[in-house]
Amino acid sequence: MNNRNRGKNTGDDAMFGSEKQIGKLRMAVQDMQYLLSRGYAEKASSELAGNRYRLKTRQIQAFRGASASEEQIRNRKLKQLQEAELKDKIVYLDGFNVVILLESLLSGAYLFEGTDGCFRDLSGVHGTYKRVSQTQKALELIAGFFRKAEVRKLIWIFDKPVSNSGRIKQMVLDFAVENKMNWEADLQFNPDQFLVDNAEISVSSDAWILDHCKAWFNLIGYLITEEKLDTNVVKLDDR
Repeated sequence: MNNRNRGKNTGDDAMFGSEKQIGKLRMAVQDMQYLLSRGYAEKASSELAGNRYRLKTRQIQAFRGASASEEQIRNRKLKQLQEAELKDKIVYLDGFNVVILLESLLSGAYLFEGTDGCFRDLSGVHGTYKRVSQTQKALELIAGFFRKAEVRKLIWIFDKPVSNSGRIKQMVLDFAVENKMNWEADLQFNPDQFLVDNAEISVSSDAWILDHCKAWFNLIGYLITEEKLDTNVVKLDDR
């Protein structure tokens, strides 16, 4: 059993656990949405808002991921599907994005609900992926969704350049065989572009994918609600 997890970093409770800090993050999201909606660049917008509220690097990372322009929010909502629309469909899943988010959630790390209703964390693969204690549970949750939504086929797409991507691909395939599920898994050098070009339905919270895909499903939001998961979610959209 692997004892690693993707839980909180030292200092996260101080940055994300109080109403005062959450209030500053929400105001930063509002400011950034205003700037993005008027054509300001994302990096410049996040720096302006972060400096205004004297936020730390991880706080800036959090509100930046939660922010979007008014046009982006409208566009993403128009393409968002509900569970009933997935029946008998082929669904493509952004492998590392979804698995790492679930591992973080199950580890008690902070997740941030953005203006588009998606959930994002502060983890990443950083060139290599390492299985953690919660990986098996993450696969089980995705399997439960696959069955309940009656998806015809689930195709996992992983980043080929990431070290150990072949191992997680094989783990997914082995899990599918053991549990008799119609899953496929593939490695791609540019998974984001692959999903946009090839998937009719994508599962991801990656902003670029959501902006350019044909249709998408909010799997993390679905699982939080459907499975009544215990989470440390910070809602950064105060509407």
